[in-house]
Amino acid sequence: MTLASGIGSWPGTSVRSALHVVRDLLGDHLPYLPELPDRGPGADMIGRTAGLLVDLHVDLQPVGWRFVDRPGKDAGRTAALLREDLDELAEAFDGHTGRLKLQIVGPWSLAASVWLNRGERVIVDEGACRDLVESLAEGVRTHVAAVRSLVPGAEIVLQVDEPSLPTVLAGRLPTASGFGRLPSLDPQVAAAGLATVLGAHDGETVVHCCAADPPLPLLRAAGPGGLSVDTSLLRPRAWEGMAVAVEDGIRLYAGAVPTDGSLTRAQDVAGRLVDQWRRIGMPLSRLADVVVTPACGLSGASPQQAAAIQRSARETASELDERSQD
Repeated sequence: MTLASGIGSWPGTSVRSALHVVRDLLGDHLPYLPELPDRGPGADMIGRTAGLLVDLHVDLQPVGWRFVDRPGKDAGRTAALLREDLDELAEAFDGHTGRLKLQIVGPWSLAASVWLNRGERVIVDEGACRDLVESLAEGVRTHVAAVRSLVPGAEIVLQVDEPSLPTVLAGRLPTASGFGRLPSLDPQVAAAGLATVLGAHDGETVVHCCAADPPLPLLRAAGPGGLSVDTSLLRPRAWEGMAVAVEDGIRLYAGAVPTDGSLTRAQDVAGRLVDQWRRIGMPLSRLADVVVTPACGLSGASPQQAAAIQRSARETASELDERSQD
């Protein structure tokens, strides 16, 4: 069955409302714990994941999140927001059985966004990167265990977001001064670190990277169960890489539903995806394994728009499921 899901972010400040919409629209597909960055620091994707780190602490500085020796008020606020989310999740998904998706930022996007005490990004320090990878892996284990205790019937799907990975690999990340560029990350190191974090979860995993040319060979080497991409951005070479991934048994999370209102009819969205599917020589029957999502997160939309886009993803999934049986 072709499923529908979301990327993760959601507008507004009421996690209860967001969870009820997600549950009602996706309860029999692939629902997820929404992230609400409008609530402020600690609800943003970097601060939220940094708060999961074990034995590594951050606080918020003008430059962004930075490692510190001991947790402070910023860490306390981040933890309080997550506790609220999990309490509301337990209530909204009481008795839920089936898949439930959680999202975290991957190690390399995190290392590109968190700063060391001495005023440079974590990504420049090999030892700090190793510590971050191991700490994040342990944080994943703790976070998943907490959700499983609250929703015992859930089959947890872990989504690892790596929006900055292409920039890090290409050596396009600016230095602290802004006048230079940091060295590019070794692809083998990148794949190994990502594999460590993915391997911390004993269930289904997916890596999300919304670039026009996601590093698909590297992502496949890390061993995820799925790859989440913005299909409207993919160039022919990337589509060929996705065909290889699908043939290897990796599930495509197709970010096919626009978030700008440019294409909302499920038949049109599905038709565009089917055209690409045929171009890469994939049988229509394999569309049953696809997960349909919006092209990106929904925090920039209104709550009404977000619900409409998420509903379109569900309708598109139904349309693709029918076409997979042709």
